[in-house]
Amino acid sequence: MSLLEIKNLHTHLDTDSGIIKAVDDVSFSIEKGETFCLVGESGSGKSILALSVIQLLPHRISHHPGGEILFDWRKLNQLTHKEEHQQVNMLTLDEEQLCDIRGSRIAMIFQEPMTSLNPVYSIGEQIMEALLLHNHGMSEEVAKQRALKAMHEVQIKDAESRFNNYPHELSGGQRQRIMIAMALACEPDLLIADEPTTALDVTVQAEVLKLIKELQQRKGMSVLFITHDFGVVAQIADKVGVMKQGKLVEVGDSKSVLHNPRHKYTQKLLAAVPDNLPRREREEYDPNQQDVLIKVSHLDVFFPIRKGLFQRVVDHVRAVDDVSININKGKIVALVGESGSGKTTLGRAILQLQKATAGSVVFITEEGEQELVGLSNKQMKPWRRRMQIAFQDPQSSLNPRLMVSKTITEPMKVHGIGDSDEERLQLAGEVLESVQLERNFLWRYPHEFSGGQRQRIGLARALALKPEFIVCDEITSALDVSVQAEILELLLEIRDRQNLTLLFITHNIAVVEYLCDETIVMKNGKVVEQGLTNAVCGNPQNPYTQKLLAAVPRLHSSI
Repeated sequence: MSLLEIKNLHTHLDTDSGIIKAVDDVSFSIEKGETFCLVGESGSGKSILALSVIQLLPHRISHHPGGEILFDWRKLNQLTHKEEHQQVNMLTLDEEQLCDIRGSRIAMIFQEPMTSLNPVYSIGEQIMEALLLHNHGMSEEVAKQRALKAMHEVQIKDAESRFNNYPHELSGGQRQRIMIAMALACEPDLLIADEPTTALDVTVQAEVLKLIKELQQRKGMSVLFITHDFGVVAQIADKVGVMKQGKLVEVGDSKSVLHNPRHKYTQKLLAAVPDNLPRREREEYDPNQQDVLIKVSHLDVFFPIRKGLFQRVVDHVRAVDDVSININKGKIVALVGESGSGKTTLGRAILQLQKATAGSVVFITEEGEQELVGLSNKQMKPWRRRMQIAFQDPQSSLNPRLMVSKTITEPMKVHGIGDSDEERLQLAGEVLESVQLERNFLWRYPHEFSGGQRQRIGLARALALKPEFIVCDEITSALDVSVQAEILELLLEIRDRQNLTLLFITHNIAVVEYLCDETIVMKNGKVVEQGLTNAVCGNPQNPYTQKLLAAVPRLHSSI
């Protein structure tokens, strides 16, 4: 008997525009101790399927017109005090029975721990709550010891001192570990992990994946792992299911699906993985002999640490610490490193969106050199047109109340581009077409677009001012693999067409290897290695760079 068997499952969602068949006649099974990876693009139904299994979808907007979710329910017989197994259909259980299963026999790790953890309770209290809820008669002291044990298992350093911390006091990786500790505290038979490593650094991701694998082997647990990262799939999966528009289009053992896919959709997804994109020829050159566009010298960005009644400065956070780099004209330069390494702060300091504590940022033009550090906002205005930024999350960086037409033409008007509103609209339509969007999109709002389309609109807004330099801050990290491939191709096309210079901030090494001419590696505010991408990624000299590259999950590593 399988631990979980899904038979012809249908999950329909009721919306204002009609019924959405989010899960459409899906069948598969998960054996005990097995890892089943569910992959597919956003909107394919992966998360809805997971929420259907654990029955967490709101009843008022969802229903199951067909199918079964059969689960091997292991529970303690109160009379004999022995464990018994009973196969149950999750769709027919009452709420009391579901509460007995959720958390204790089936646990779930959500994608964003900051929104899943309660901000007003300490992390220790939240782990204890799960234990006390599912273990009637357990004392608080025993629950605390079990919670501490769970924190030790997920390798939280100084668990005893961290026990009373609140979620905001932890890093992203630590919060994700706490979510895993909460999920595993009751020793479930099935762990559902919904994109648990998407927002994590590559090294933290490697640690979390290793941790889940170790705990799984030790406890004999099964895992339903939802992801769009095929490198992760290659590393952990026993079986793989590929979803498209609510349907399971392909399922099989991981090596068969990853290296000999049968369905055209699976083939398309795998072809879009950076490891599989056609390698473009890079010219070998000496970075020191190139035309420099931006010269950064001994740049510092320090943030004061204040303590005491009078908030005296007792120390500084050295976000950018004595950084000197050259960004060469017409090149795509990667800036990589873990969260907190100073990547984004450096990018913002170059654009003077973050004031420097010390140092120099010089913009070099045909007319001469211009020092940017120390310029007033008024003095920076003409340089704003020449230096732009595209953000990680276009949803939050685009004004939801403005149509695309206003979003693109407003900066043009501020910088005196176009003699009339009609001319600016004409130019806005052209720039939309340059990022492969239709002109009629000008009359829509941001919420009417997909994530990939919003990212293109963010690029169009930056390109509308005809800049010479753009900072791209993690612009592909939240995108599906096929959309990511389209954006990467678009960036290369735009760079070649307009001779743009790009600073590409990312933690995705596979993207760097495909896209970037040069690479700069940061750690703790300092540059530890820089050079041609082929050299830095192919033969890293610094131990930190070697560690980063070793942690990258590779699609072909399991061959």
